[in-house]
Amino acid sequence: MRAPHLILGIGELLWDMPLPAPGTESAVHSRGPLGKLGGAPANFSVMAGRLGNHATILSRIGRDQLGRDAIDRLNPMSVDIGALQLDPAHATGRVTVDLSLPEPRYTIHGPVAWDYMQLSDEWVRLAERADAICFGSLAQRSEQSRQTIQMLAAQTASACIRVFDVNLRPPFYSEEIVEESLELATVAKMNETEAPLILDLLGLAAAEPPFDGTLALRFAAERLLEEFPGLQMVAITRGSHGSLLVTREEWNEHPGFPITVGDAIGAGDAFTAAMTHYLLRGAGLATLNEAGNRWGGWVASQSGAMPALPEAVRAAITAEIEGAI
Repeated sequence: MRAPHLILGIGELLWDMPLPAPGTESAVHSRGPLGKLGGAPANFSVMAGRLGNHATILSRIGRDQLGRDAIDRLNPMSVDIGALQLDPAHATGRVTVDLSLPEPRYTIHGPVAWDYMQLSDEWVRLAERADAICFGSLAQRSEQSRQTIQMLAAQTASACIRVFDVNLRPPFYSEEIVEESLELATVAKMNETEAPLILDLLGLAAAEPPFDGTLALRFAAERLLEEFPGLQMVAITRGSHGSLLVTREEWNEHPGFPITVGDAIGAGDAFTAAMTHYLLRGAGLATLNEAGNRWGGWVASQSGAMPALPEAVRAAITAEIEGAI
């Protein structure tokens, strides 16, 4: 039997922590954190592992309670955490979520441990063997982690699928970070809001766009493929309206699936993981879109980015994807 594909997710591993109400206990107590574990690369890796790959999280956590809680939470999951780095000087990443406002407000704290990821020999060896690697822009907010991520992506084999999951989080991105990441990537994944922002950021937008909707997104994807020769595919997610995949030869649009949304956290990461899983198996665009929307929709219907996945649910969704091919 063929060995599982080695898939790496590199970047932030963090806790989404609700801001305690005045007079209540802190967000960490004796029973563990009140928040939910996440971070796009970690969410991606967990889903990639659940789909049967050898998925490894490359990140850095503190020698603190939240770091220990992260390990405890990940240990039972289908993901390899053996390469996580421990930082004696910086805390495990946190995002404070203030739910007291009409719209949730997120504060991404820093500097934290994942701002200080180091290019270790162990990570280089993993990169050299990797079949796919996924990285984003947020973890590149610090110079050290930025260099580590970009050097690691450059260490991969030419056949490795290098996914740049754009994931723009103001103010933690720049033209330089986006441009350098696109130059390293073979696949760029973004959402429909990020696509025009990237064109503007890179000076690639049309002077007078005569269209909108799918045509505008296709234009954005084709413009990026034209500008970055190493890119082979651009994936643009559209929330409840599905997704669009574009290569130089063809494109495919998926309408998405009707679901009752839980909190939608991590849905895009599940889409990316499923897309990568089937891309490694040589699937066509229609299958990539079907798989991404099936798994993204399932995560969106749950609470948190790493919900429990019963085997019966995994088998049923896999069968639906296979049946749609």
